[in-house]
Amino acid sequence: MDRLLLLVAGGLVIFLGGVFCFFLYWIRVSKTLHRMENMLEAAVSGNFSEEVFSESRLSALEARMGQYLKGQAGREQKLKDEQKAVHALISDISHQTKTPVANLLLYSQLLEEEKLSGQAGELAAQILFQSEKLRFLTDSLFKASSLERGALVLSPKRSPVRDLLEQTAMQAKPKAALRGIRIQWKIERPDDKAFFDQRWTGEALWNILDNAVKYTCQGDTILLEGVSYEFFYRITVTDHGPGIREEEIPKIFQRFYRSRQVREVEGVGIGLYLAREIIGAQGGYIKVASGKETVFSLFLPRNGGGEILQNC
Repeated sequence: MDRLLLLVAGGLVIFLGGVFCFFLYWIRVSKTLHRMENMLEAAVSGNFSEEVFSESRLSALEARMGQYLKGQAGREQKLKDEQKAVHALISDISHQTKTPVANLLLYSQLLEEEKLSGQAGELAAQILFQSEKLRFLTDSLFKASSLERGALVLSPKRSPVRDLLEQTAMQAKPKAALRGIRIQWKIERPDDKAFFDQRWTGEALWNILDNAVKYTCQGDTILLEGVSYEFFYRITVTDHGPGIREEEIPKIFQRFYRSRQVREVEGVGIGLYLAREIIGAQGGYIKVASGKETVFSLFLPRNGGGEILQNC
């Protein structure tokens, strides 16, 4: 009996000792995990600084984690510095070229008014055309850079969708008329509204509509349509151009990306990038579907419901 009691007591001591050791180990691991969590939080906030650790295995793990975070913070800082340098360069280029480009456009327009004949007239028209492209490129680069660094502040508010569609369609009408293209727009109700910045959303929609005009066959029709959903208002631009291959759809919103199918068409490949940035900055998004027709859908935060049809 005494021997049994001794065995039970010994087993109890061993068990309690094991529990105590496990408890100590758990405290140690918890402290290490807590320290590593603090290190990660510091790294995320950009306030990480390396500490001195002991020679234990867990501390060695902490040290490696610290080295990794320090290296990662250095790489992120380098990337931020490079982005700042690029933004500054773009701003400088835009600023420095603004006056020369404006002068080129002015002189080109004056030459065009002279109604020059033969080769001189063709060259003057080319100078004007290329000057317009240069102005569009510098303006687009500056806008993209300003959006990325937060210098352009979007001010979305509850605004009529009808005005947005009508103004954008009218803006694209002259270029479309030159190619015999019709632009139609329709909304479910004339008083439909959504939350968006009128000016910048108009620019995003115009960039997409301008692309549709470029690629739609002569004599065809482009449709702008507003449809309301529970949480978003959807604006679609539908054209019947050459379409976009499925594997290219994820690429078309990249800066300067141009499909091989349309490289002979004028453009620099930045309009869709700008459109996505503008819509995304307002809590919306853009989707693309392409088959017999190509449909760009802009989703703006809001809700909406009869139908109005207008032609430009």
